[in-house]
Amino acid sequence: MPQEVSVSYRAIKCKVYRLIDALVDGDKTEADVQKSIRRWWDLLNPADRPVAQKYLLTVLGRSESALDAIGDALPSSSRCAGTYGSLASGE
Repeated sequence: MPQEVSVSYRAIKCKVYRLIDALVDGDKTEADVQKSIRRWWDLLNPADRPVAQKYLLTVLGRSESALDAIGDALPSSSRCAGTYGSLASGE
């Protein structure tokens, strides 16, 4: 029996934020996150996918805006920029 997956905005936001937390905490790799999203997508009813995609893109866009705002609020010294860059690249 197939598993029912919720496509509400709140459910998708929670899914995305749990994956981001796991990635930030080091519990999951980028490949793990991609695999999780693919598995989740496969569980969706095809008729629900357009709404799920709309909500997913909305959550990702807002998350990106939030991260940009945080990055823009950091002091603009070259030391901070170097640290942020090395963290982003996984060094």
